[in-house]
Amino acid sequence: RDANMKKVGRRAALCYVLLGIFIHRVKGLNVCVSGSATSCAECLLIHPSCAWCAQEEFGAARTLTSRCDLKQNLQKRGCEAQFVESPRSTTSVQKSKPLSSKGSEQTQYDVVQIHPQMVSLSLRPGDQASFEVQVRPVEDYPVDLYYLMDLSLSMNDDLDNIRNLGTKLADKMRQLTSNFRLGFGSFVDKNVSPFSYTAPKYQDNPCNGYKLFPKCVPTFGFRHLLSLTDKVDRFNEEVLKQMVSRNRDAPEGGFDAILQAAVCKERIGWRKEAYHLLVFATDDVPHLALDGKLGGLVQPHDGQCHLNGKNEYSASDQMDYPSLALLGEKLAENNIFLIFAVTKRHYVLYKNLTLLIPGTTVEILDQDSKNVFQLIINAYSNIRSKVELSVWNHPEDLSLAFTATCTDGRPQPGLRKCADLKIGDTVTFNVSVEARTCPAPGTRHSFTIKPVGFKDRLEVAVDYQCDCSCTRFTQANSSRCSTVGTYSCGTCRCEPGYLGAVCECQEGEAGGGQQNECREAEGKQACSGRGECICSQCLCYESEFGKIYGRFCECDDFSCARHKGILCSGHGECHCGECKCHAGYVGDNCNCSTETASCISDDGQMCSGRGNCVCGQCQCTEPGAFGDTCEKCPTCPDACSTKRECIECRLFNSGRLADNQTCQRLCKDEIITVDTLKTDDHNAVLCLYKTENDCVMKFTYSEHASGQSVLTALKEPDCGSAPDALTVLLAVVGSILLVGIVLLAIWKLVITIHDRREFARFQSARSRARYEMACGRGEVQNDRTGPGYGVL
Repeated sequence: RDANMKKVGRRAALCYVLLGIFIHRVKGLNVCVSGSATSCAECLLIHPSCAWCAQEEFGAARTLTSRCDLKQNLQKRGCEAQFVESPRSTTSVQKSKPLSSKGSEQTQYDVVQIHPQMVSLSLRPGDQASFEVQVRPVEDYPVDLYYLMDLSLSMNDDLDNIRNLGTKLADKMRQLTSNFRLGFGSFVDKNVSPFSYTAPKYQDNPCNGYKLFPKCVPTFGFRHLLSLTDKVDRFNEEVLKQMVSRNRDAPEGGFDAILQAAVCKERIGWRKEAYHLLVFATDDVPHLALDGKLGGLVQPHDGQCHLNGKNEYSASDQMDYPSLALLGEKLAENNIFLIFAVTKRHYVLYKNLTLLIPGTTVEILDQDSKNVFQLIINAYSNIRSKVELSVWNHPEDLSLAFTATCTDGRPQPGLRKCADLKIGDTVTFNVSVEARTCPAPGTRHSFTIKPVGFKDRLEVAVDYQCDCSCTRFTQANSSRCSTVGTYSCGTCRCEPGYLGAVCECQEGEAGGGQQNECREAEGKQACSGRGECICSQCLCYESEFGKIYGRFCECDDFSCARHKGILCSGHGECHCGECKCHAGYVGDNCNCSTETASCISDDGQMCSGRGNCVCGQCQCTEPGAFGDTCEKCPTCPDACSTKRECIECRLFNSGRLADNQTCQRLCKDEIITVDTLKTDDHNAVLCLYKTENDCVMKFTYSEHASGQSVLTALKEPDCGSAPDALTVLLAVVGSILLVGIVLLAIWKLVITIHDRREFARFQSARSRARYEMACGRGEVQNDRTGPGYGVL
């Protein structure tokens, strides 16, 4: 029995070993050995788990690659700990001031909204280093607001409605901050044909001959009218002085004005320690870069300030309009939040522009700008309710991955933004940094992480661990290398023309018995058919496609999976037939991004709670859901309840969204109010809900082909009129009496019919009885007069 048990034990052990070998080979866990590194530096580049043994008496006598292995394997094979080279990436915090809680408690230069402020990283390629970043928007922080207004002819009625905007805005903003300043500027378009009227008769009055509005001021590009000031009455005075102008085409030159307002910091008066808000009010589309070529303006915008002594844009007729990239760069450089205040028909266009220009938001402006006051307050609240990190001067050889932990406490991998925050909330971001390659020796890089629109920033300095510490003991022409090689980290680097573990062979020396040393396995080609076997070592051929390497020339850096013809999708390195993906990408060909920011819907949910984020794109799982973030779903069970909140806050300023000031941000759908609701549209979903006053509110929800959601709602809930109590009582009593009378009548009718039937039956029986009696008497009489009787 014991013998059998031993046999079973040996079999189990053998199966376990074979299974381990199988798993090890299939999964390719030990990439260090397969990498065939011949130096310590090459070994460190293969994988962060790889280590190098610099001990002189170690490994096979004629093999270099045995020194590169997993750390635990090297130690098991006899490499002493002090000779194992396996550096790790490290993080060191250099500057760490605590976060502030209120802007007015300290001088404006001491307010801290990001922690830490300086971090130093020492990176080994492939080995991630992580650190945490905390951001807290403080209370009572100074605010600078510059109002940039379109003064083309179509904005004439808007000008009347903002004449008292300064006073109203200052009163409201002082409830949010004790340090508020306001400025004012205006724009029309370039005074160049075909954008404007340039004939001599239009120079002083572009409205000349225009019957509806015969008098207006000359066309101008941008005019700075009021520097930022806390004297808001001056804003009202400047607005009163303004008159509209006229240009020829529909688009305006607003982007020229935005750029000048951003870069002319001293003229505008932007403070370093303040939130910078730039409100851009217009009722039309903007001119973009290259449009200027129509007017002969071929010089690209240089991104500089060009205000003359009259505070007017002097290069309007010299340079093209700025590009979106230049505009975004200058706004970010100067920490400016741009607020597009545009009419409804251009909302979608400007909404798309916000995706291309970081730190921008868009709000719907009434045709006459009556809602501009509330629009600015909503936009400010929206800006203050979110934090988004941006990266500046990102080195190309570094991969960054973000994980956001917002107020709900749940980590969100791939996300660098938090929304629905309250002033004073602290959010945390985990940042992982990975070096993909090794730059030139001594290279140091740096980059900056800063919340969009904040002046606070985190400076990150990076150096690289690409060299082994054992290289300090390098010996040239060492006797250990037959005096024809350099001894470093336990190996010899031979001079040209010499080969071997200790440079004992010369090129050209060969032996038939040495060929087996160059075969990966019996029956395989020497050096995999991609090299020559010299001195028991493979010298791999050069290839026009890339590098062939490995002990048996079995590896290369070009035989990996491709995506759209690009090796490893451009997001990974090809290593011995397998893509090693950069941080933030996964998949066989590294084409799948782990970034999830593009999957976050406006309400902060991943794919609106109706799908999964796969490779940076939402895959909707809820039947009927569609859209970039699965936000559109007329047939979903929660469609009516979701849109109901927008109806409540937009039409009646009530409901959950009315309190936290997120209505304008979350509810961008077009809402049409009607007196009578049509329900015959098969593409629209009819929604009903009961209000607090026991009324019924009805609306329909549909998706147009343009991609915009449309809600059609009643102007007022259907409440009806409450019935009179006495009327109800009399109706109930009358109904009971009526039912009783009807029941009695029915009963009487039934009884009467029944009695008549019984009486008829009785009459019939009585008549029959009389008849029978009469017949009986007749028979008796006949019997008496028959033959048996005599006649008297």
